Amino acid sequence: VSNTRNHGFDPSAISYYGSTSLQDIHRKRMEKDLVELQTLIDVHFEQRKKDEEELIGLKERIENRRAERAEQQRVRAEKERDRQTRIAEERQRKEDEEAKKRADDEAKKKKVLSNMGAHFGGFLAKAEQKRGKRQTAREVKKKTLAERRKPLTIEHLREDGLRERAKEMWERMYQLESEKFDLMEKMKRQKYEVCMGKSFHVFFCSKKGHGKGKVGGRWK
Repeated sequence: VSNTRNHGFDPSAISYYGSTSLQDIHRKRMEKDLVELQTLIDVHFEQRKKDEEELIGLKERIENRRAERAEQQRVRAEKERDRQTRIAEERQRKEDEEAKKRADDEAKKKKVLSNMGAHFGGFLAKAEQKRGKRQTAREVKKKTLAERRKPLTIEHLREDGLRERAKEMWERMYQLESEKFDLMEKMKRQKYEVCMGKSFHVFFCSKKGHGKGKVGGRWK
């Protein structure tokens, strides 16, 4: 009514049909506004429903992801425990093998030393029996052996090292036996030459004696 008054509109000039037309326009406008409002409300609730569904889906995805991570962590932890167990078992196995190897090496070392001691003792016994009877010769040989004898440092050696050391000792003993044999042969030759010299001396002396005759009870 105020709008019509502001524009100089006279309500009395409106006919019956004109009044009805305005009412229809106003009603249709109201209906249209209601429809638009209802549409907005429906769109709002539809969007809200979608948002809620998306929120629920997001929460489910978060929970699923959290569960997956927990499962992955559990699997990784289990694998790590298995790995640590295998490492510990492998370490224990190697330690057992090393201990067994050390024990075997120690037993072999003792056996080699025992055999070496027996052979070397026999060698020394034979060498002692073959020594000359004179004390000076024994003392010279004893001093020579003491000078040539070296301390055995074999505690740190394994089986291969012990075998190599035994081989060196046998080669050294063979060399000593060879030197001893050469020395004995030299002594035999010298003794033979001395004996031959004495024999020739006696022979020539006897020859010289037989060439003389007795005259008056004396040789001439």
